[in-house]
Amino acid sequence: MCDRYIFLLSLNPEIDFMKRLLLLVSALFCALFSFAQLLTWTPAFPKETDPITITVDATKGNKGLLGFSGNVYVHTGAITSLSTGPSNWLHAPFTWGSTEAAAQATPAGPNKWTYTINNPRVFFNLAAGEELKSIAILFRQGNCTTCLAQRNADGSDMYIPIYTSNLAVRLSQPPREPKYVPTPEPQTWVIGTSFSVAAEANKPSAMKLYHSGTVIATSAGNVTSLSGNSSVTVAGNQQIVAEANDGTTIKYDTLNVFVTPASVPILPLPAGVQDGINYISPGSVTLVLRAPNKNVVTVSGDFNNWLQTVMNKTPDGKFFWINLAGLTAGTEYAYQYVVDGTIKIADPYAEKILDPGNDAAIPATTYPNLKPYPAGQTGMVSVFQPQQPAYNWAVNNFTKPDKRSLVIYELLARDFVAAHDWKTLKDTLSYLKRLGINAIEVMPWTEFEGNNSWGYNTFQYFAPDKYYGPKNTLKEFVDSCHKNGIAVLMDIVLNHTYGPSPLKQLYPLSNNPWYNPTAPHAAINFGDDFNHQSPDTKYFFDRVLKHWITEYKIDGYRLDFSKGLTQKVTTTDAAMSAYDTSRIAIIKSYADTVRNVASDAYMILEHFCADDEEKVLADYGLMLWSNVWTQYQEASMGYLPNSNFDKAVHVAKGFNSPHLVGFMESHDEERVTYKNIKYGNAAGNYNVRDTATALKRMELNAAFLLTIPGPKMIWEFGELGYDISRCYLSTGGDESGNCDQKTAPKPIRWDYKNQPRRQQVFTTYSELNRLRNHPWYKGVFQYATIDRNLGGAFKWIKLTTTNDTADLVVIGNFDVVPQTGTVTFPTAGNWYDYFGNFIHPATGGVQSFTLQPGEFHVYVNRNVNNVVATPVTNVPWNGTTLETKAYPNPVASATAFTMEISVPQSGKTTVELYNNVGQFISVVYSGFLTNGTKTIGLPALRGPAGVYFLKVKTKDQTKTVSLTLQ
Repeated sequence: MCDRYIFLLSLNPEIDFMKRLLLLVSALFCALFSFAQLLTWTPAFPKETDPITITVDATKGNKGLLGFSGNVYVHTGAITSLSTGPSNWLHAPFTWGSTEAAAQATPAGPNKWTYTINNPRVFFNLAAGEELKSIAILFRQGNCTTCLAQRNADGSDMYIPIYTSNLAVRLSQPPREPKYVPTPEPQTWVIGTSFSVAAEANKPSAMKLYHSGTVIATSAGNVTSLSGNSSVTVAGNQQIVAEANDGTTIKYDTLNVFVTPASVPILPLPAGVQDGINYISPGSVTLVLRAPNKNVVTVSGDFNNWLQTVMNKTPDGKFFWINLAGLTAGTEYAYQYVVDGTIKIADPYAEKILDPGNDAAIPATTYPNLKPYPAGQTGMVSVFQPQQPAYNWAVNNFTKPDKRSLVIYELLARDFVAAHDWKTLKDTLSYLKRLGINAIEVMPWTEFEGNNSWGYNTFQYFAPDKYYGPKNTLKEFVDSCHKNGIAVLMDIVLNHTYGPSPLKQLYPLSNNPWYNPTAPHAAINFGDDFNHQSPDTKYFFDRVLKHWITEYKIDGYRLDFSKGLTQKVTTTDAAMSAYDTSRIAIIKSYADTVRNVASDAYMILEHFCADDEEKVLADYGLMLWSNVWTQYQEASMGYLPNSNFDKAVHVAKGFNSPHLVGFMESHDEERVTYKNIKYGNAAGNYNVRDTATALKRMELNAAFLLTIPGPKMIWEFGELGYDISRCYLSTGGDESGNCDQKTAPKPIRWDYKNQPRRQQVFTTYSELNRLRNHPWYKGVFQYATIDRNLGGAFKWIKLTTTNDTADLVVIGNFDVVPQTGTVTFPTAGNWYDYFGNFIHPATGGVQSFTLQPGEFHVYVNRNVNNVVATPVTNVPWNGTTLETKAYPNPVASATAFTMEISVPQSGKTTVELYNNVGQFISVVYSGFLTNGTKTIGLPALRGPAGVYFLKVKTKDQTKTVSLTLQ
């Protein structure tokens, strides 16, 4: 109808005035209606100093502000000659969610708002020589974090190009979305569709319009606008072009449109191919997409100049596939699928993803020569590479540590090394090897939303996130770990995805083959929840779990929130945690998949379910996380009522084997040293909030964690007493308030390893791990019988083996005042204080010990440190007061020293070591001395240079002497 009015207006100039006026009004109305677009602006070709008025129409695009009645604000930035790409907004004048008056847009009718920038160059405060290329802009609500915002239909940002005085031409019809490279508005194009084409130029020019190479309109002379009409006669790629020629320069503007065919080729899958990318030869690949009940799938990419090529459909309607030939070996090809004309996705099986919003922020030092995101595209883009560079493995058959002996180091690369890349992480292995760990658990590294993340917002499962570097540097990291005897565990999220998951984008959740419409476990759920009883989901994750073991040689997985792998409907956490036969079956099935690839692979579950369910899974050879943070931090702070460590002991949960990964810190918990310093208990001169005391309490904790049989886990920098809250920079400051920044980056404190007191914490961790790996004691932590008293102030652990070939006793005082307790050693005879390097004569009966606050001892019945019985010589002495001296003084740190002690009365004598501020460090001698002057040879002290104090204690007297360590 509109075309007809315009046609009459142009061919009947002699009709009466009123009819002409009526037709003119109608034509203008139709023009406005036909040319309505998501974003319009005046002037049509703005320059960087021109006033620009921008109008948004919320009935278009994603309709994010459709029907919104509140104040609307803009969020805007400049894309300049200094920007790294379209996502690199510079000079943004307003904060997201803010309500500055200068950012407020003006209502322009229902669902429309305008905003004027008087001089973009001044508005964005551009530097001299900095050229404005585009204005990036969104319209949004105010006073919000997750704001309603008007965007393009696919949620992408909107852009206004900036022009110069040179000739330019732009298509204004068919309607386009204002992406960085404009694209057609989402609509269905079919054979027979008629459409209007219109263009404008910034200078009088000879203009032409083309549709797929055919001229559909030509100007009679030099004009600044031209329109025409055409229709679709064939399916496939259509190209609409506007041309402007001012006699000196010719300019073009092009719009590519794909017309969906009425039918697609029906062909069975070629033999031997599977979902995803199948490399057939150095020059060809076959792509397969699982998309049941879809009609048409096309693929576009570097190989077809980003035009769309129709894929074959299998007779059962479940798969679409295509063979691409003529490719260049070693070349990376970017590509996307377009499903039913509107859904644009990356390949779910792609091993590399290009991200338009985040790749620009990845430094070239982290990912050299990263393939640029393809201009003119939107959404995630997948990449394949025929005959890609192979990694040559140095270790092909790594012997994994026994799961019962694992000491796992959990880390987030972002918060562990400033470069946050695999290459730098590899350089920390010598440190971790000195610590004595034998496994590293890296938080999720599959492609996740953004760059700064814990990684649990996964959306792509086969691609390592580029924020950590190229895939071969990940392989080199794994290989280097194996060279050092360290296993690599991948933290992976099978429960859910977030954001642009291609599996989610393919279908609404109500009929998605992979996902649940809503999570069946209502009490706890995250993201979009997978249905693990769906055959499509089972196939997908079987492929995922096989992939990382076969391609990257990782040694196993930690399954995040494995508790959620169920279809059982529950509404409370208690009901969700109860014994669930279906969940057991799902997890066992995944475990079988992994074991079929690598029979000795590890499977660790973050389960936190009923003990009887966890026992079934433990008996199946899986390991279960056991979070004992509450008890360890309470004990460490010196608060005893809720400080029983039994949750770390497998027999306390009814397990037959020590398949319990006990830990006092993980990524999720507040740091225990921080808690000590912030909230620690005190009595008299003993104060846990004192940093040195807080660190000493971490040694005490470690002694009662790492000596419990079975796998154990340490959170990064815990061995150095990391004391920065996980809520660092949060609104509430720490756990007592709003911890809204818990996943944000934390300070990296490698400087801690140079602080003497923290070095001592590291040494204690390292020595305990050395004991766990000592040939005599390795088996103790795998199968020894454990007896214990892990409640109260005076705690003890007793590990015994058959025939007492290698036994262990640990005692410690968690109170803030001295405590006396009793323990019975398994056998009588000489026992060796593992840290004190002296011999304790055990009677085999009940023995009493008085321990200072924070004092602990690890006794072994095998002389693993080659302790020599302390030589004691005796000279008669008849004095009545305790006397002592130490020599040489000063003494070198690696040199043994001698103490001369005059004891007025026979009895037990103890020598305790304190630092220069009076903090207890260790017991250096304990034994029964008869009356007289004793000369006692003692081993070299371990510690930094400085002044120390040796406190000699008998039943009723105490004497202190200083000793300078050089």
